[in-house]
Amino acid sequence: MRAREGMEPHMTDAIAPLLARIADALERLAPPAPRAPDFSGARLFRHESASGAFVAAQDYPLSLDLLVGIDRQKARFVENLRRFAEGLPSNHVLLWGVRGTGKSSVTKAAFMAMAETYPDLKLVEVDRDEVAALPPLFDLLRARPERFVVLCDDLSFEDGAAAAKALKSALEGGVSGPPENVLFVATSNRRHLMPRNHVESQGAIAAAENAEEEMSVSDRFGLWIGFPPMDQATYLAAIRSYAARFGLDAADLDRRALQWSQMRGGRSGRVAWQFVRDLAGELGVGLPG
Repeated sequence: MRAREGMEPHMTDAIAPLLARIADALERLAPPAPRAPDFSGARLFRHESASGAFVAAQDYPLSLDLLVGIDRQKARFVENLRRFAEGLPSNHVLLWGVRGTGKSSVTKAAFMAMAETYPDLKLVEVDRDEVAALPPLFDLLRARPERFVVLCDDLSFEDGAAAAKALKSALEGGVSGPPENVLFVATSNRRHLMPRNHVESQGAIAAAENAEEEMSVSDRFGLWIGFPPMDQATYLAAIRSYAARFGLDAADLDRRALQWSQMRGGRSGRVAWQFVRDLAGELGVGLPG
């Protein structure tokens, strides 16, 4: 017994440095505690699910009144956003319609206008490929004092029902219910978020089941706002509005604008803005964004 007691100090002295090195190695391997996100320095952010970071983005440069021909859509969206900003009941929003008709522009321009009155309002944009990360993102935002518009642009479920289930889980919020301080806004070219070729590539039963799952996600959006294709009169009105706002004085403006749309193969708010940018560059006039 005395021999064992006599060995203990020696064993302790030999093992102590080894234990210290093991502890240091474990500290280096252990992931650092996640830092609380800082939303104080900006109003718009982009969420990166791989790192969990919220990357500050520049303010959206275009004002809501520049978006011509979609007054009804703007009014419905702004009213729902105002209710959310004030803490009143509001609905998640699905903006659907052909590309370039102003869906994401309405979202960002309306947000910028509303954030002037409600400084705790923040916009977080997520990539459509990161839908599976929405449930933990919503849980993180739930505990924050700010109010968040979470925007997913060009949402669709190319990979079937798995992403649809993740989004539905985020919107329903599990046992805790949906976060009261998060408004989810999605834009899509399709009202029911499902590509036709995805249905055609599956067997009848599997396609029907996935279609049911994905259309049930559309039903989680309480507010659907459709954006129709832009007709010629509205297209020209948009360009005239831009030209007047930014002092672009060009001869044959309508004729040149129509030629531009023919080269682009269609009319839309995006095509109108691209024409105006080209014209402004020609005239040596700077534009926002």
